[in-house]
Amino acid sequence: MRAEKTKVMRYLKTASGQIDGIMKMVDDDRYCVDIATQVLAVQALLKKANHEILKAHIDGCIKMAFSNQEQEAEKMDEVMRILDKYYNI
Repeated sequence: MRAEKTKVMRYLKTASGQIDGIMKMVDDDRYCVDIATQVLAVQALLKKANHEILKAHIDGCIKMAFSNQEQEAEKMDEVMRILDKYYNI
């Protein structure tokens, strides 16, 4: 993986800690809106982590693929599949 690992790991570790907190909130029967707000915060962190990973993929693997026409089509299809999932198409 070519992404900035420290940044990605920070996002993921923070999200993991927040998920642990959310599970405790659910177990403690906390207010639903407070729980939902924390879930949204975790989603934002995961989105940031994924953004860093995809950015690194485009900056590295995709750029290299453009030097090889056979790989270019394959990598573009790969990126489109990820984007389709990202945008729920």
